[in-house]
Amino acid sequence: MGEPGGPRSDVWATGAPYERYMGRWSRLVAEEFAQQQSADVADGLCWLDVGCGTGALSAAVAARRHPRLVVGADRSPGFVATARASAPPSGPEYFVVADAMCLPARDAAFDAVVSGLALNFFPDPAAAVAEMARVVRRGGLVAAYVWDYAEGMGFLRRFWDAARRADPSAAALDEGRRFPLCRPEPLRAAWAGAGLADVSVAAIEVPTVFAGFADLWEPFLAGQGPAPAYTAGLAPAARARLRDALGEAVPRNADGSVALTARAWTVSGRRPGRPVRAGRRR
Repeated sequence: MGEPGGPRSDVWATGAPYERYMGRWSRLVAEEFAQQQSADVADGLCWLDVGCGTGALSAAVAARRHPRLVVGADRSPGFVATARASAPPSGPEYFVVADAMCLPARDAAFDAVVSGLALNFFPDPAAAVAEMARVVRRGGLVAAYVWDYAEGMGFLRRFWDAARRADPSAAALDEGRRFPLCRPEPLRAAWAGAGLADVSVAAIEVPTVFAGFADLWEPFLAGQGPAPAYTAGLAPAARARLRDALGEAVPRNADGSVALTARAWTVSGRRPGRPVRAGRRR
């Protein structure tokens, strides 16, 4: 998630603002993804988490698949520091600062390579998928997931719709428009283009329940990520107009809470060749 590939607003660098803005929801998706993608992957294997961010997916893999090793790699030292701090000292997770475009691993070094909510931020997603395929063993899993920015990410969709109504130039920054990769067919094509077999795409949907409108709005003021960077760059009066427009756009329950949903698209495939031997390695 710390990989730079576009405007400076795309560079995720610090754990705490990310956790308040997106981390609480990305953890829910990571749990579902780890369950979904690892159903036919044996315990005791070696995993690589590319663009690991604050370590949510690495933690989910460690908890659900009893791996021998999970290596999380991210270009952001701040995210890697957050991931290290949150990992159990005796766990199998190990985090390194590394570029997704040039992973510091030999060919076929891992049994499974995964990536969560990061692929669209890489400078060259197709090259990143090819690099993921390079470092996985024959028969090994390569899988990832991204937010459905165009339609399924409820609070972000309402944010950009409100921003465009207040400021038509905001359309150019809308992740739904900027990241066409985050749809089923482009994801399927990226995996097939990397030579992966048995490619499948599926959806994960999780609830995003905010305690009140302030709980939804305040993370947009932190300045990290496309939507918060746009919000932080507005003049105070324009920011107030955006806040009011967003407030009118979101549904509220009787207790003031805001209940929406967020959808992610998952994609998985395997490197052609003899499948990874099942069972725990000795």
